[in-house]
Amino acid sequence: MHALLMTLLLIVSIALIVVVLLQSGKSAGLSGAISGGAEQLFGKQKARGLDLVLQRVTIVLSILFFILAIAIVKF
Repeated sequence: MHALLMTLLLIVSIALIVVVLLQSGKSAGLSGAISGGAEQLFGKQKARGLDLVLQRVTIVLSILFFILAIAIVKF
């Protein structure tokens, strides 16, 4: 059981690293540097397409990572 959980944790960890590295920066380009957090505050830029999918996959993988880490400690 412990070996299975460790293997799953390793796979999820690698997948989480890859997904985070594939995401684009929040303030990419000059427009992001000028406007700063104003666009995020008022919601003018919404995540679309691949960025939205990567964001959701990151959330799922991070939750799975913490669940597996806690499960390994328990067993």
